[in-house]
Amino acid sequence: MNPLEKPIVNWFKRNKRDLPWRSTTPWGVMVSEYMLQQTPVNRVLPKWIEWMERWPTPADLAQASPAQVITAWGRLGYPRRALRLHAAAQLIAEDFNNEVPEDLETLKTLPGIGEYTAAAIAAFAFDQRTLVMDVNIRRVLTRVIDGNEHPKPSPTSREKARRLTLLPEKNAHIWAAATMELGAIVCTSKNPKCELCPVISACNWRKNGYPKSDLIRKSQDWHGTDRKCRGTIVQALRENESLTERAIKKLWPEESQVEKALKTLQEDLLIEAISRNRFRLPH
Repeated sequence: MNPLEKPIVNWFKRNKRDLPWRSTTPWGVMVSEYMLQQTPVNRVLPKWIEWMERWPTPADLAQASPAQVITAWGRLGYPRRALRLHAAAQLIAEDFNNEVPEDLETLKTLPGIGEYTAAAIAAFAFDQRTLVMDVNIRRVLTRVIDGNEHPKPSPTSREKARRLTLLPEKNAHIWAAATMELGAIVCTSKNPKCELCPVISACNWRKNGYPKSDLIRKSQDWHGTDRKCRGTIVQALRENESLTERAIKKLWPEESQVEKALKTLQEDLLIEAISRNRFRLPH
């Protein structure tokens, strides 16, 4: 047996947060996984509740318009996730009898679902034994086992193979949830609460004297970026039925950046032109 499993799982049973997607339908799990991509729990929670009340099944979401979906996504960021979830809902409603598929490879064929998201849905919606490798899990195991502060930007085949050896034969989904929770609330990226860790005595990062990582961490500042410009335009169109290009350019100091954003937003099907110089969310 993996010696880390029992203390971490016992800690999880006593300390896990009461998150609604932990006791919901497979569709509810799937919605949470799309929303939680690069977005913290506290921002996702109210939006997930709104979505599940409004669209409790894939077929319900499938009937919505792209404009309704993008508007309901609000300020979660990366609104292409909303359109991919909408497209996935349409496929599930049409091709899978309105039921989220259980098979890992089938899940990967749906829009917006890659290796990680498929593994997470299979684990948390269907209790399957899959290798879930989110950043929180990877950070916990990198510190405890490898003795490093942070994992590499993406998991290598060697890392996956090593973590697979830790995967319990039974209740692997609980192991995934427990290590994820430990990374989210104790073994955090900054200022970890090591005194609360159930496996502190086994932690090689601690034994090594908490060496700092030589990996360059990406800055989260996005003020003035193309992404912020795109987000500003989409938010304005959520609040207005349509806007002229002239009105949109008043929202942002760099005119060339707005022109680029309008072009890429149309390419991504997040907005559409209804005349030469007027735009709206897609209908």
